[in-house]
Amino acid sequence: MSDFYDLSHQQLQDEFQSRPLAERLRELIVKPHLDDEAQAFIQSRNNFYLTTVDAQGFPTVSHKGGDTGFVIIEDEQTLLFPCFDGNGMWLSMGNIHAHGKIGMLFIDTENPQRVRVQGTAELVRDEGVLSRWPEVGLAVRVSITNTWINCPRYIHPMQQVSPAAHVPRAGVETQEAEWKSIPQVDGVVPKSPHMVKNPE
Repeated sequence: MSDFYDLSHQQLQDEFQSRPLAERLRELIVKPHLDDEAQAFIQSRNNFYLTTVDAQGFPTVSHKGGDTGFVIIEDEQTLLFPCFDGNGMWLSMGNIHAHGKIGMLFIDTENPQRVRVQGTAELVRDEGVLSRWPEVGLAVRVSITNTWINCPRYIHPMQQVSPAAHVPRAGVETQEAEWKSIPQVDGVVPKSPHMVKNPE
């Protein structure tokens, strides 16, 4: 059995007569590290999709956005990304804390291209790491298992209208999410405009 495909993958490959193609693609594009092209692509992105798995085995998919380059490449097998202020449910981060297995999908919708990353993630609270982004109380370090470039043919070409106004930026007051001021959540939203690492 392949170290990338399991039996269920291979059964479908056999059913649809694609095992030779699948094996050739694995040889050509699947790598245990980020090559120079993949690194440059990730550094050019301002968002990605994160997949984690909960205790019941259900996947959770979350969109993560920031300014271009907010995902930091420590080395060819290690990524860092910030956990900006969210809705307080901590679904993705809780799943990472419990299990650590993740998937990341980086997409360019203007010039269709995408890169997929699989790895094991851990939560990071080190101040030296957190200081690399404004208003961050938690970050994630990803040890890469596999990465590959994916066929872009079904990506609908789209253009970015403007950067998200709520992304924390050094020297700029971060806009609060509008939903945090609705009456239904009055009294339960933390008063700080960003996460408080050690509330008193």
